[in-house]
Amino acid sequence: MTEAPRFVFGTVGSPHSMPPKPGGSVGAVQHMAQLGLMALELGWVQAVRVTEATCEQIRQTAAASGVALSVHAPYYINLNAGRSEWPKARRRLMDAAHYGNLAGATDIVFHPGSYFGESADVVLEKALPRLRACVDELRRTGNPVRLRPETMGKAAMLGSLDDVLALSRQVEGVEPCLDFAHLHARAGDGSMNTYEDWVTTLARYRQVLGPDSLRRLHIHLSGIEYGPKGERKHLRLVESDLDLGPLLRALGDLGGAGRVLCESPVMEDDALLMKATWEHLTGG
Repeated sequence: MTEAPRFVFGTVGSPHSMPPKPGGSVGAVQHMAQLGLMALELGWVQAVRVTEATCEQIRQTAAASGVALSVHAPYYINLNAGRSEWPKARRRLMDAAHYGNLAGATDIVFHPGSYFGESADVVLEKALPRLRACVDELRRTGNPVRLRPETMGKAAMLGSLDDVLALSRQVEGVEPCLDFAHLHARAGDGSMNTYEDWVTTLARYRQVLGPDSLRRLHIHLSGIEYGPKGERKHLRLVESDLDLGPLLRALGDLGGAGRVLCESPVMEDDALLMKATWEHLTGG
């Protein structure tokens, strides 16, 4: 019996090369499978505008195609939002989780927000009970999705490695989305780009979240342009100084497994490059 691959690769959002019909998320799932990319993150980044009937079509198509689904929730979520803004931000996250679960997604990725000039410790004191209450409500309604706060590429944003580990350690049902391009860009100086850097990062992840956590990684990856304040924009891998080989070697050497979702401007092409590089380094 053939062993299941340790990582499956895919894109965040519908691939650019998909044909116009059947279109939509159903067409995206089908096209991903045809490309040999067996993961798709539904890009609901502006708003959650989908019907339950469409969710059922997506779920059935993904199950038949063997494509693993996740959701990128709307950008306008902020665990540090003011009291009057938090209910709207919360609804965006909960809608993504509700309809994502109906569509067959297992993981809901979201941007955790901004510091607004406050310290990480102060912001986390506000963010943790809010996130815990979201998970509690999901479980009361029988929704099993995992919420994944993403590591962010700007130092002013809630979303350092330590931030997402703290949220995940203290709230069951929460684990990070590791955006390695964002981690590379966040300091603004091109650091976090060597094999040793990534081994240290992954070892820290394992130390905080337990030995099994590296077997269910959810990764975003692309090239990236950055400046002194961090991320500016995503790039094709060949246009970026992000060194893919050492990162993938570190993931292999520490026993990583899960999903790798590409966010570059040529996302399916770079996803296939990531997959080919991984297979070359690991022998399949």
